[in-house]
Amino acid sequence: MNRFKTALLLGVLSGILLVAGEYFGGRNGLMMGLVIAVAMNFTSYFFSDKIALSMYSAQPVNESQNPEVYRRLAPLVRNLTHKMGLPMPKLWAIPEESPNAFATGRNPEHASVAVTEGILRVMNDQELEGVLAHELGHVKNRDILTSSVAATLAAAITFMARMAFFFGGRRDDDDEGGGIGALLMMLLAPVAALLIQMAISRTREYAADAVSAQYTGNPQELISALGKLEGWSKRVPLNATPATAHMFIIQPFTGQWFSRIFSTHPATAERIARLERMAVPRPI
Repeated sequence: MNRFKTALLLGVLSGILLVAGEYFGGRNGLMMGLVIAVAMNFTSYFFSDKIALSMYSAQPVNESQNPEVYRRLAPLVRNLTHKMGLPMPKLWAIPEESPNAFATGRNPEHASVAVTEGILRVMNDQELEGVLAHELGHVKNRDILTSSVAATLAAAITFMARMAFFFGGRRDDDDEGGGIGALLMMLLAPVAALLIQMAISRTREYAADAVSAQYTGNPQELISALGKLEGWSKRVPLNATPATAHMFIIQPFTGQWFSRIFSTHPATAERIARLERMAVPRPI
C-alpha cells in the first residue's frame, strides 16, 4: 500500500511540475518540466534522506561521533528494533534546541532516525523511548520513503513556482493576465503539494503512535512525550521548512499563519486521546 502511495505521490507532484512548466514556457517549458520531474524522482528515491538530514545540519551519532548521545540512544533503539524485527538504523543529532524528531530513508535497510538536541534535554528515557518507537513505527510501516519523497518534491515545486513568478509567465503573455497567472501559480502549486502531504501525513501519524504503544507496552510514554513536545514546540519554535514539516513527530511551530492553517499533523490532543483509549484495560 505504501509503495502505491509513493508511486501516486511521485506521479501527482511530477504532474504539477509538468503543468507549471507548460504554463510558463509552452512546449519548451513542458520539456524542461519533464526533465526536472525525472531528475527529482531519481533524486527523491535515492537521496531524499540525505537532503533532509543536511537541511537540518544533522550530525552522525555513533561510538566515535557524539558518543554521549550514542550511549543514551543506542540501547533504546537496539531494544526496539529487536522487538520490531528491524535492522538498526543510522542515528543522527540535530543541533536545534526545539525538541523534535523524524525518521527518513527509502526502506528499513537504509533508514535513519534523527533527534534534536532539545529533545534529549527535556525527555526522560521513558518518554524518549516512546518517541523513538514512534519513529521506528514509520520505518516498520514503510512510509519513510513516502515522507521523504514528499519533502523533496514539495520543495522543488515551491522553488520552481517562485522562480517562474520572478521571471514572468509565458513569453506570449503581453498583458497583465500573464502576471496574474504567474501569481496564482506561485500560490497554488505549493498549496497543492502541501495538500497532498497533509492527506498522506495525518493517517500515518496515528499508525506510528499505535506502533509505539504496542512495542513499548506503555502508551503513557508517548502520551507524556507528546504533551511535552506540544508545549515546548511553541516556547522554542523550530525553524523548519514547510516542505519538510510533515516529517517530524510533531508539527514544528514556526508562528507562521500558513503553517498553522495547513497543518500536516492531526491535533496533538486527538493523538493523546487515542493513545489514552489504548491504555484503558478492556473489560473481559
